[in-house]
Amino acid sequence: MPPNIVTLSDSNFDEEIKSSEEAVLVDFWAEWCGPCKMVAPILQEIATEQEGQLRIGKLNIDENLETARRFEVMSIPTLILFRDGEPQLRIIGAKGKGQLLQELQSVL
Repeated sequence: MPPNIVTLSDSNFDEEIKSSEEAVLVDFWAEWCGPCKMVAPILQEIATEQEGQLRIGKLNIDENLETARRFEVMSIPTLILFRDGEPQLRIIGAKGKGQLLQELQSVL
């Protein structure tokens, strides 16, 4: 995984989100989720292109139920953008790179 993509878990979630100076886009995903696999390479591209402005975090909902419940993730992929430790934007479902960047621009 690229260095600007962090693997999140129930145990490190709050620390990683609150300590980040950049906005953090968290990808709530699961191994069995087809659309999640489609979004993964797009998120890697965005992480590289937006380095210094945006970090990407990936949280496997099957292994981290507590955090998924806390943010009421009902379907995946769900992307939540955090700034200063607070959720600012929620994107549900697989989106293309252009559409994803367009939605993110309003809060970046």
